[in-house]
Amino acid sequence: MKTFNILFTSSGRRVSLISHFKNVLKELQLEGVIVTADLKPNSPAAFVSDYHELVPRVLDDAYIPSLKKICKKYNINLLIPLIDTELYVLSIYKEEFEELGVTVLVSSPEINEICYDKRKTGQFFVDNGFDTPKEYVIEEIINDPNADYPYLIKPAKGSSSIGVYKIRNRNELLFFKDYIPDPILQEFVIGEEYTIDVLIDFNGKVVTAVPRLRIETRAGEVSKGMTVRNELLINTARKVVEKLSGAVGCITLQCFLTDKNEVKFIEINPRFGGGFPLSIAAGADFPRFIIESLLGMQPSINVDNWQDGLVMLRYDDAIFVNKDEIYND
Repeated sequence: MKTFNILFTSSGRRVSLISHFKNVLKELQLEGVIVTADLKPNSPAAFVSDYHELVPRVLDDAYIPSLKKICKKYNINLLIPLIDTELYVLSIYKEEFEELGVTVLVSSPEINEICYDKRKTGQFFVDNGFDTPKEYVIEEIINDPNADYPYLIKPAKGSSSIGVYKIRNRNELLFFKDYIPDPILQEFVIGEEYTIDVLIDFNGKVVTAVPRLRIETRAGEVSKGMTVRNELLINTARKVVEKLSGAVGCITLQCFLTDKNEVKFIEINPRFGGGFPLSIAAGADFPRFIIESLLGMQPSINVDNWQDGLVMLRYDDAIFVNKDEIYND
C-alpha cells in the first residue's frame, strides 16, 4: 500500500472538499493522512482531518517556514491552498517545497497576479479577446448628468463578494467610492451567473470544464446551484484557461450569460471554489484525477462524463466538540 499525505492550508470551513479527498485516499487504498492548517483552533475542517496545525497569518514572515516544518513533520506529498491571499505567496516558494518532495497545487506567480487584481483580470480578458464588463472612470460618471445607472462597484483586490455593491444613483456612488478601498466601477451586467470549474493537468492541458449555474448565493458563496452542460460556456472557458500559461489544478471562472447569448467573464480564481462539491457530486472528480496523476497512475475515471442538471441545495450543519479541543487554559 502506497503512502500519500495531503496538507490543506487555510482550511476554514472547507469540510466537504477535505472529506472527499480523504475518501479518495481510501478508495485508492492509499495509506495516508490528511493534515489541515489554519490560524484558528476552531476551524470546522480541523475536525475532519487527521491532524490540525496552527500557523501564523498568511502575510507573516513565519508563515512559509511554519508550513515547511509541517510538511517535514508529516512527510507531505501534496499541499493544497484554499484562499486567495496565500496563492501568490505559495507560488513564489513552489520550487522550495518541491525540494522537500512536496507538490504545491498552485499556478504560476504571473497567473496569481492577474487573478487577484481585478483590474489586471479585466485587462487580461480584453487583451485576449474575451467579453468582460466595461470599466468606467468613477469621477467621469459622477460628473456626467446623463450617466446610465446602475453600475457595479467593487474593490480591485477582494474576494467572497465582500465590498461588491450595485450603484443605483450618484449619491450612492459618492458614498461607496470612499467606503470601498481602491474601488473599480463596472458595467452592471444582467444575465444568468455561472461558475465554471476547469481542470488543468500537470502538463498544462485543459481536461474538462463544468459550468454551475449560481441559483442563489449567501455571503459570496453559492448556496443553490446546478450543473449545466452548455457547450458555449464550456468551449469559451477552455479557451480562457488555455491563455493562462502556468495554470494547474482547478481554475474557477465566473461569468454572466446574457439574454443575447454573450458570455461576459468577471473573475478568475486559481483554486477550488466554495461550490466545487457540486462538480464532484456530478462526477467531475478532480481530486481523484489529481492524486492519480501525481502517483503516475492512469486516471481511473472520465472526469468529463459529469451529470448535467444536478442541483445542489446547501444547508447549515454543525460539528460538536468539547471545549478542551479548542481552548487551552
